[in-house]
Amino acid sequence: MIPRLTLDVPLIPVLVIDDEAWAVPLARALARGGLNTLEVTLRTPAALGAIRRIREEAPQVRVGAGTLLTPEDVRSAWSAGARFGFAPGLVPDTVRAARDLGMAFVPGVLTPSEISVALALDCPQLKFFPAEAAGGVAMLKAFASPFGAARFCPTGGIGPAQLGAYLALPNVFAVGGSWMAPPEAIRRGEWSRIEDLARDAVRSAGPMPSDRLNG
Repeated sequence: MIPRLTLDVPLIPVLVIDDEAWAVPLARALARGGLNTLEVTLRTPAALGAIRRIREEAPQVRVGAGTLLTPEDVRSAWSAGARFGFAPGLVPDTVRAARDLGMAFVPGVLTPSEISVALALDCPQLKFFPAEAAGGVAMLKAFASPFGAARFCPTGGIGPAQLGAYLALPNVFAVGGSWMAPPEAIRRGEWSRIEDLARDAVRSAGPMPSDRLNG
């Protein structure tokens, strides 16, 4: 069985970290702002080192990995300290690798066929990506009736202006985005700015509804 990802706040910062030295101050800034569950994408050579440092030096933060494309990605992320994972697509072998490790795993879907396969693999928590380009709120509303067991984390093109509309949907358990930690702010070490952006995002999102605490 794939463990479910549980959250206190229905927001997940999606982070691209080019230098692992930025990882811990970034994680601490987001946590001070109220976001203590973070996704570090495996899009840079520094990603695994960043996950490892956050795990070791910022224990108040729950760190996961994104852009998990292969079973080896899953195993490498787990070894680095990630305890949940996101994928942009749906690969059954990657799902099975996460299940074997006991990693909470959220594969990416875009179509009814992919949702059906994911549910058959015992993955009710799904990443809807790229959300805005693929129909956004309207598409997720259309999925609600035929796929009542599915819960979605939309990511891709979402910012503060769209946040409320997504979180109003009963089949959305979280929203992922990068606006809380803009790349230029990370590069400049603007940790106070990132803390403020995180606090604003948490305030806008509100608490996780009790009926969605387990995704």
